[in-house]
Amino acid sequence: MTSLTVTAAGAAADAVAGHVPSLVTDAVASRIFARDASLWGPDAQEEAGKRLSWVGLPRSSRHLVGEVAALREELREQGVDRVVLCGMGGSSLAPEVICATAGVPLVVLDSSHPDPVRAAAIDPGRTVVVVSSKSGSTVETDSQRRIFEQAFTDAGIDPAQRIVVVTDPGSPLEQDARSKGQRVVNADPDVGGRYSALTAFGLVPSGLAGVDIEVLLDDAESVADLLAEDDEANPALRLGAAMGGTDPLRDKIYPVDHGTTARGPGDWAEQLIAESTGKQGKGLLPVVLRSPGHSAPPADATIVRLVPDDGDESAPGAASTVDVGGSLGAQFLLWETATSVAGRLPGINPFDQPDVESAKQAARDLMSGDGAAATSTDASDGAVTIAHHGGDWLGGATTLDGAVEALPGQLDPEHGYVAVMAYLDREADTPFAEVADALAERVQRPVTFGWGPRFLHSTGQYHKGGPATGVYIRVTDVPQQDLPVPGRDFTLGEFIDAQSGGDARVLADRGRPVLVLHLTDHDAGLARVTDALRGTRG
Repeated sequence: MTSLTVTAAGAAADAVAGHVPSLVTDAVASRIFARDASLWGPDAQEEAGKRLSWVGLPRSSRHLVGEVAALREELREQGVDRVVLCGMGGSSLAPEVICATAGVPLVVLDSSHPDPVRAAAIDPGRTVVVVSSKSGSTVETDSQRRIFEQAFTDAGIDPAQRIVVVTDPGSPLEQDARSKGQRVVNADPDVGGRYSALTAFGLVPSGLAGVDIEVLLDDAESVADLLAEDDEANPALRLGAAMGGTDPLRDKIYPVDHGTTARGPGDWAEQLIAESTGKQGKGLLPVVLRSPGHSAPPADATIVRLVPDDGDESAPGAASTVDVGGSLGAQFLLWETATSVAGRLPGINPFDQPDVESAKQAARDLMSGDGAAATSTDASDGAVTIAHHGGDWLGGATTLDGAVEALPGQLDPEHGYVAVMAYLDREADTPFAEVADALAERVQRPVTFGWGPRFLHSTGQYHKGGPATGVYIRVTDVPQQDLPVPGRDFTLGEFIDAQSGGDARVLADRGRPVLVLHLTDHDAGLARVTDALRGTRG
């Protein structure tokens, strides 16, 4: 049997002591697992009533173990040993963590940038593609699927033999896939995307890649009764209170690797926490450090140390710290329960995402010609063009360094944060993410980093619906080669440009300061932007 440990210190421990007794009295844990949709208030009840099936997934997903194993064996007999996952947000984040932790390869394609999509559409003879979309109408995923269908056809392979679709019953994607003879695995429609780690969205691609998904379910099931107990020792009540119950609220959550065997759990938790709580001008912002220990967390942060599975003998720090230990399957259920508890404390519905659609609509408007670009270029500095919006804050700066220096002046010194949003190639440009820690040292405030459009399905909700304390740096480039989408009247380059422009437009409409840096020459421009954000001179 697996175990879970949650140990708090400082302000986080005070929050546990202050809130857990009332959470126990109100039977919050048992009511969550009884799927009581009234826990988050009358305004949230309708949505919560359709989103609580995740509590039973350790048992209800068991049928997938044999089904996925049989499909994997069938594909292996055909010489297929490469799995590509096309999915955004909740459809891709959990499988990426599951496979990385298990040490099995999985190609995760969660971008509409032409360059990584083209790079993934190789080796059709040994590739199976899992296309995951809850709604079945995600444009990124539909575009990727069309491109892979063309790649298989060009290679003389029937796409129906190499594409596996995971979607909700009755979705447009299901209907189209079945009409083409493609395999379809239906997910539980009463589970939201960010709570779907133990549904078909998390388990099908992971199992096809070679992960023992039965172990994940076993570990989650072994702690389900513990997490449902109305007891002050319940780890989910303790973690939820530590995150959402500090007074004053420490609304920055720093998940840091402190010996955990899991790989990249912070990126998965980032979406779960930010999208669940970032609304109504409130929320918790996860800050995933790329180099743990490099940036000292500020006074409005709680550090969550991810410790080895069996706990950690060292004591947590004193300011506001939580140590969390447990196997990956157990932690999926722990964090989902704790996040729903954390949402209850400030009166937030943790199951909707009201501001995600705004950026999608703005992108659609730009694609159709109904929307105007948010800004025009203010200046050019070598291989970088500069633009700004969300207020008259640039102060006449005409250089990259001047623009970067002007933006932090919009920061709330006690509660503000900087979000770097890179609409680049996540694989080729991986080192760029390291600027987040250097920039945090420079501005002495939290800095998050998101790859676009991936973050739109994650922290994008918090950017628009959370506290108005952020400033934003958007970095875009010109693809090495654009990629048409078969059967559509747009290219991926046009689409990602509309996505980045649409998101910036929504932020601007809400008065959020945005600095737009466009690389007219990728290599030279990215080096220049990196130096400017670090505060160095190239």
